[in-house]
Amino acid sequence: MSTEKSPEELNRIFEKYAAKEGDPNQLSKDELKLLIQAEFPSLLKGPNTIDDLFQELDKNGDGEVSSEEFQVLVKKISQ
Repeated sequence: MSTEKSPEELNRIFEKYAAKEGDPNQLSKDELKLLIQAEFPSLLKGPNTIDDLFQELDKNGDGEVSSEEFQVLVKKISQ
């Protein structure tokens, strides 16, 4: 799975969706869902669900995905 988006574009995407509600530096599960559905719908093909992806990304278990945690997704889709 690969993406043609630059790191700068990916940061802008994160900021765009993180600003929708609550903390503008964190993605809620709803924000992550919107981001994935709009920007990376191919990630939801097969066994991956938003819940699975969110659990994988939310390493510290705080219920939100930080920019640093989002980088895990960026690495995954860049491979």
